Amino acid sequence: MNRLQRLCVLAITTAMAASPGALASPPAKAKAKPDDAAMIRSAMTAAPKKVGEAATIVVAEEDGSMRTLRKGTGGFTCMPDNPTTPGPDPMCMDASAMGWAHAWMTHTAPPAGRVGFMYMLEGGTDASNTDPYAKAPTSANHWVKTGPHVMVVGADPEFYAAYPKDAQPDTSMPYVMWPGTPYQHLMIPVK
Repeated sequence: MNRLQRLCVLAITTAMAASPGALASPPAKAKAKPDDAAMIRSAMTAAPKKVGEAATIVVAEEDGSMRTLRKGTGGFTCMPDNPTTPGPDPMCMDASAMGWAHAWMTHTAPPAGRVGFMYMLEGGTDASNTDPYAKAPTSANHWVKTGPHVMVVGADPEFYAAYPKDAQPDTSMPYVMWPGTPYQHLMIPVK
C-alpha cells in the first residue's frame, strides 16, 4: 500500500472513530478487540463476496499506525468494522475513492478527474447530509441514518445534477450527500 493509501485509510478510520454517529448515540458497551481472522471476515462483508475475497485488508492500530492483515490481488482496500462506533461500518474502496477520502479528511481539493467507488454493504453510522465536518447534531445540520449503500465519489458536478440534494433526503432512494461542497457524492442504497 502506498503512502497516500495509508494516510487515507488512517484518516477514514480516525474519522469513523470520532464519527458524528458515535457522538450522537448513547455510549455503547466496549466491544472486545477482535482477532485478525474476525477483522478480515468483518472487512470482507463491506463488499460483494468476490471483491472482498480479492481485497487488501487493513486495520488502524490504536497508535494510529496501519497494519495490513492480508495483501490482496484486487483493486480494493477494505477495513473492518470500527468497534468504537455504534453500528457495523466496514468499508471497501478503490484507489480513486481513497484519494477522495484523503482530500476530505485533509480539507483539500479532491483529485480532479478521478471518480471513485466505495462499498458499505453493512451500512454506516449517522452523518450530516449537509456538513462534511459536522461533529455533533444540531437543529440545522440534517442528520440522516444510512443503511447498506454504495457511493460514487469525485465525479464532475454535472453528474450529480440528476439526483436529489435535499437536506433531509429519502435514504431509500439515491441522493447526494454534502451537496454543493467539493466532497459531494452519490449515496446509492442497496437494500
